[in-house]
Amino acid sequence: MTHLSVNINKIATLRNARGGNIPDVLQVAVDSERFGGDGITVHPRPDERHIRYDDVRALKKIVRGEFNIEGNPTHQPFVDLVLEVCPDQVTLVPDTDGQMTSDHGWDTLKHAVYLRKIVSLFQQAGIRVSLFVDPLLSMVEGSKALGADRIELYTESYARLYQRGLREEAIQPYLEAARLARELELGVNAGHDLDLKNITFLTQTIPWIAEVSIGHALIAESLYLGLEKTIACYKKELLR
Repeated sequence: MTHLSVNINKIATLRNARGGNIPDVLQVAVDSERFGGDGITVHPRPDERHIRYDDVRALKKIVRGEFNIEGNPTHQPFVDLVLEVCPDQVTLVPDTDGQMTSDHGWDTLKHAVYLRKIVSLFQQAGIRVSLFVDPLLSMVEGSKALGADRIELYTESYARLYQRGLREEAIQPYLEAARLARELELGVNAGHDLDLKNITFLTQTIPWIAEVSIGHALIAESLYLGLEKTIACYKKELLR
């Protein structure tokens, strides 16, 4: 079964918009796991506009499932934070400063020298390393060559085409990339723009996806359904 990691960045965004501690990021993390989430994902950025570095340190003490930290390792404070906290998994994402949200995967060939070093550094600390990549066979092969444990397929194009009713066209490159990853003994995660409408087809077609991390849609849907019911709905879809 594909695991659900709840990305709580948007909870921190809401908290930071007003100041204070409402909503309580730590309590939402606890509740997300209590409601059935398999783990928690955070993506601290250099400007700390949502998840703060101190949040990450505090979350390490209370997350009972898998703790996944996303971010760009070209920022040394991020590297230092990950090595300090030692999460279960670090997902390396090629964000630029001030970027609103992730919008592309790594070029695992162009950045091979740097990525090989940073992958090894985190693995030596006992942290599983996943590389955020587009569904391109060359990028999957490059990830394997770098020694990564997993890839996370960037699913924005899948979600966009699925919304237009082109689900077969949407899924094809992801299926091919995931098949290659499996052949290469790379674990497969997926994330970005996944929601209750498009998640089932993805995980039914690629049932060996180990984990999906979902934040924006899940938090938005919970405004209508409530957090507990929304997480239950995702778990139900992942079981289909």
